[in-house]
Amino acid sequence: HARVYSQLKCELVGVVDANIEKAKEIGERYSAQYYSDYTKLIPQVDAVSIAVPTTLHQQIATDFIKQGVHCLVEKPIASNLEEAQEMIQAAEESRIKLVVGHVERFNPVVLKLKQIIDEGILGKLMIISTRRVGPFVSRIRDVGIIIDTATHDIDIARYLVGKEPIEVFSKAGRFKHPKEDHAVIVLDFGDVTASIEVNWFTPYKVRSLVATGSEAIAYLDYIKQELTVHNSQGMEIVKVEKAEPLKLELEHFLKCVENNEKPLVDGHEGLQVLKIALKASKSTL
Repeated sequence: HARVYSQLKCELVGVVDANIEKAKEIGERYSAQYYSDYTKLIPQVDAVSIAVPTTLHQQIATDFIKQGVHCLVEKPIASNLEEAQEMIQAAEESRIKLVVGHVERFNPVVLKLKQIIDEGILGKLMIISTRRVGPFVSRIRDVGIIIDTATHDIDIARYLVGKEPIEVFSKAGRFKHPKEDHAVIVLDFGDVTASIEVNWFTPYKVRSLVATGSEAIAYLDYIKQELTVHNSQGMEIVKVEKAEPLKLELEHFLKCVENNEKPLVDGHEGLQVLKIALKASKSTL
């Protein structure tokens, strides 16, 4: 976030990390002040990115919100519904922007797939299948893989289908992590089904999505930002204008602040994703 803000049309005032040496390293790299106490930053800024453990989102975000600072909070919005609702209420009372960092919404390849689906190129959309797997992430201890990782694909499934699921099913377990570290989640949208696979065991990262329609099937690679469509006539490589999703997300955040526009992924959107993820995690283990 600090790297990207330093490239955008804004002033990177400061960075905060509980580890002051890390804060110093990043602050000096991008010519910004650095602190180990986030409250020292509050009176100095108009907007802030909050990228901390999920269980700390509500406390830190609310401290900024109540002082009129616009907040981009990394996904998921919070670790429970009560905290998420408190954040949304505080933001509405303070009339500030609360954005949730579901960064894949800004991935150019996802935007292109949404366009293809809406144009009917796949025919009737029937199945979405995603895989978001990779090595174990030791820094994530406060939440399991459904809340931490599957929320990306839960959000994208909602976005591509254009509505909320009517049922949520899941099967998960834990092997190395205090909470669940692998899961398969099924979202029933009625006429569309989404299957989401996540794990922290695969030795290499996979970030993929397959959208199956009545007339064609689309294969998406989040990392390479590649999209191909296959139908009875053959295969087409879809042209995608590649860009860094985080940069697009932060540009959108700043634009919403400057022009008083409604964010694409606001607190209410983040709350809906969290509700689904919590349903999935409660039906496991």
